[in-house]
Amino acid sequence: METVIIMRYGEIFLKGDNKWYFEKILIQNIKSALKQKNYKLEKIAGRYILSNYQPGTEKELVSIISKIFGLHSASVAVKLETDEMKIKDYCSTIKIGEKSFKVITNRADKTFPIKSMPFSSILGAIILENNPKATVNVKNPDLEIMVDIREDGNTYVSTETIECAGGMPVSSAGKGLLLLSGGIDSPVAGWFMSHRGMHVNALHFHSFPYTSLLAKEKVIRLAQQMSVYGGDFKLHIISFTKAQEEINKKCNKNFMVILMRRLMMRIAEKLAHKIDAKAIITGESLGQVASQTIESINATNAVVNIPVFRPLIGFDKNDTINISKKIGTYDISIEPYEDCCTVFLPKNPVTRPKIKDVLDEESKLDIEKLVNEALETDEVIDIIKKE
Repeated sequence: METVIIMRYGEIFLKGDNKWYFEKILIQNIKSALKQKNYKLEKIAGRYILSNYQPGTEKELVSIISKIFGLHSASVAVKLETDEMKIKDYCSTIKIGEKSFKVITNRADKTFPIKSMPFSSILGAIILENNPKATVNVKNPDLEIMVDIREDGNTYVSTETIECAGGMPVSSAGKGLLLLSGGIDSPVAGWFMSHRGMHVNALHFHSFPYTSLLAKEKVIRLAQQMSVYGGDFKLHIISFTKAQEEINKKCNKNFMVILMRRLMMRIAEKLAHKIDAKAIITGESLGQVASQTIESINATNAVVNIPVFRPLIGFDKNDTINISKKIGTYDISIEPYEDCCTVFLPKNPVTRPKIKDVLDEESKLDIEKLVNEALETDEVIDIIKKE
């Protein structure tokens, strides 16, 4: 008998003949997340078993595991030889005090002679006999005692199932480039794309000296917090100062926002091609600000030829805030260090730009030169998964 941690995947079950590909990436991600730990990892049907780790570190390990995309749930469990008497004997030692409970048996090993429901009843009676103040509640119990009889000849008994991050393994859906500001929305957008298996790299535009170097440091800390879920990635920091000065000097100031967004998209697309990213990701939500009307979004999309993913497009702001709190980015995002989008803002920005008017304003700029000069300032920072 030994204590182990069981990890279960969810959506990967649906992948048919390609399941091996997603499992391979998930195993790599588990090993990467636990690279500072000593352990043994083995695979059984639909499960991964973590054993031989330092005793007493289960809580820390489960905390790390719960943030790995692709895993559905985890449990600290006792591993027993599949034997009717040994399972009964162990269940007789379970102490639950005055809590309500139910026993759920999963008989994956069909050679085990007792079917799931009758065996659950037998074990429930044993637990109840040794916990006279406990009660059985099959609809809404305080504890669900899981008895997982597997095909490998072992049975795993646990009293708690911890929900994990779900989704698909990071890097199973290619690479994307996130436009990472210092605000609330873009880290959440990156989290959602990582949740769907995309390996997200990030691009941040800064406008020093108009914005503080503390704004840059804030974005680095945001990226580090994102790495808790998305793993290691590269953060590209590009100066947007020259471009903003040129737009402010030569163009109608009411078009400042849309001209900035179009220029950012062009820079992002070139960088995406360079790093082999297949899509641009933004934190835009329809109608939230001037640059996020349908007309403005169409105008920014018009300058790129790769997909632009906007996972928050239909989100209420409170929805985004709640997720940012859940993933640990909110407190960093609300720090009062402004990003480049706050520089040279007009009082009356155009909210429904006509493409002809936008092109007339852009004709006053040397777009290609501004894009190339910005890319020359690219500073690449390796973001290492935060423990």
